[in-house]
Amino acid sequence: MTTNPYPLGLRLDGRRVVVVGGGAVATRRVPALLDAGADVLLVAPELTPALRARVDAGRLHWVPRRFVPEDLDGAWLVQVAIDDPMAAASVSAVAAERRIFCVRADDRTAATAWTPAVTRHGPVTVAVLGGGDPRRAMTVRDAIRDLLAVRLAPDGTAPTQSRPDASTGGRQTGRVALVGAGPGDPELITVRGWRLLTEADVVVADRLVPGLLLDELRPDVELVDASKIPYGPSRAQVEINQILVDRALAGAFVVRLKGGDPYVFGRGGEELLACAEAGVTVTVVPGVTSSIAAPAAAGIPVTHRGVAHEFTVVSGHLAPDSPASLVRWDALAGLRGTLVILMGLKNLAAITATLIAHGRPSQTPAAVVQEATTGAQRVLRSTLGAVAADALAADLRPPAVVVVGDVVGALDG
Repeated sequence: MTTNPYPLGLRLDGRRVVVVGGGAVATRRVPALLDAGADVLLVAPELTPALRARVDAGRLHWVPRRFVPEDLDGAWLVQVAIDDPMAAASVSAVAAERRIFCVRADDRTAATAWTPAVTRHGPVTVAVLGGGDPRRAMTVRDAIRDLLAVRLAPDGTAPTQSRPDASTGGRQTGRVALVGAGPGDPELITVRGWRLLTEADVVVADRLVPGLLLDELRPDVELVDASKIPYGPSRAQVEINQILVDRALAGAFVVRLKGGDPYVFGRGGEELLACAEAGVTVTVVPGVTSSIAAPAAAGIPVTHRGVAHEFTVVSGHLAPDSPASLVRWDALAGLRGTLVILMGLKNLAAITATLIAHGRPSQTPAAVVQEATTGAQRVLRSTLGAVAADALAADLRPPAVVVVGDVVGALDG
């Protein structure tokens, strides 16, 4: 007789969890562990770019080699995220000897713990176990998520839920959706974006998407890490375009999940053109852009009556003196409103110097918001003349949004 598992909520804050493997499965599972406050040790010879970004940001520890028994010293839980059965069995054997619960991605029957299908709504977390059948667990989880997410229409009736076309056997196939995931908080994805994500066969995700969204994907979803880490390893855009086209032409429903909004410095237009050229249908789902959300999360309105009548969003990934730059920094310096700079942390010293040289007062209030709307959010307030040095001294890292203008202090008491 098969016994039922005992459901339990683990409080992992500050406790060591070992993840063996650095591929797609680990990419999906690590964010939830970090969200629980776990002290994560990642053991793998190589990592996906998304995991490497978390290592570089100091969110977890990485040992770049194969597993050895000593890796479980002090561990409370181990997740085996590799597809080599013999290697996975050796890890779980060590865990069993030490009485450490072990989750195995390759063989649920050999595991001593299962990862449930999870949905989150604010402080409420619903975890579903399907008796060892992940599809059953996901089906029940999705039904519960629909109930939690339902919103009453003005007449008091529940809105009609959009479902896949029955003529395709219950699946949307052979198309691509460019979905904006929002600025970082997983609850800031749009309802439509979230629904399409639950229907996807393939998800092509960049590094700025909320990791908890990946944790909720179906087990059979192909996750492609298309991280574009600034000044680090990245997939060429042409390769990403080809992945979207190839998977769609093979009959899959592909969601290209992008941080913020697909069309705000997200290169979504290039991806749409590549799909259109190949005859692939594309749906675009706008997202909450960090250019507005990051200042708002820091208590800074990009416009405020009597303070700013306009705001300008500009990319700072190229220095002002770069021949490839399309930005008229001299013209921006003459504006009186709010200036929001994305991807400008590396060139911040050159940008601020150029703005000051063309007439923007050095005492203009300025702020930097790092990892807005997430638990790792940091806010630095300064002036245009000092913000570059202050950001360097504070060791601020991308992703970060820079705000310049009197609105920085508009809501101060």
